[in-house]
Amino acid sequence: MSELLIEKRGSTGWLTLNRPKAYNALTHEMLDALEIAIADFEQDDNIRVIVIAAIESPGFCAGLDLKQVLKKAEQGKNDFLMQCRISFAAVRNCSKPVIAAINGMTLAGGLELSMCCDLIIASNQATFGDSHSNFGVFPGGGGASILPKLVPFNVAKYLLFTGKSLPAIEMKQYGFVNEVVAPEQLHIRVQELCDELAEKSPLVLRRMKKIANQSQDQSCQSALDSELLELREHFLSADIQEGLAAFSEKRKPIFTGK
Repeated sequence: MSELLIEKRGSTGWLTLNRPKAYNALTHEMLDALEIAIADFEQDDNIRVIVIAAIESPGFCAGLDLKQVLKKAEQGKNDFLMQCRISFAAVRNCSKPVIAAINGMTLAGGLELSMCCDLIIASNQATFGDSHSNFGVFPGGGGASILPKLVPFNVAKYLLFTGKSLPAIEMKQYGFVNEVVAPEQLHIRVQELCDELAEKSPLVLRRMKKIANQSQDQSCQSALDSELLELREHFLSADIQEGLAAFSEKRKPIFTGK
């Protein structure tokens, strides 16, 4: 069976990691398939939101398949790590909202994959940890570089240094997780959120994501300038005209993303 399940549910594209016996550890093939699937959904105008989930197992994702990493290293190849970087970038740079549905243990590369997503909805049984330090491995997908931007600095160092995991409810307190739900409600709640976002202007969401992401590496003034330029461009769009007309006519807007 495919290591990555690809499914369309209305306006939502679901990508599901499918190696439950291996805690959904990432292989080169999974990463390659993830990159291709993200690109396909990116080009599909009928897909407005993307979900990254995992087949039910004790773990959402235990990180990279270290056996495969070692095998590639012994062969003098670093293409596995490069594919990881490329695939993670595809998720992070996708113009459409990407939601992580976290159903269990999320470690190392699994944590880094979740960090590439825009929103995280987690089961109350989910846990998050870096774990690289437990095996003398250095993170390469954002653990040391991006995690300190997403949670308090000392929390990031705690996760990095100790290799321990924290429960979803605690990670929500730190702003890393957006919502925590019962396990049986996870996919239901994620789909509800996707359906809600699908009704928004895809053009607005795309532009909001672009400016918000850029702001992380900009000064406050530069970010404000970028936002104003984007707004001026957006005033030429059909979506803003539809939104204003719907408001005036007291009806629900129908956005086309143009």
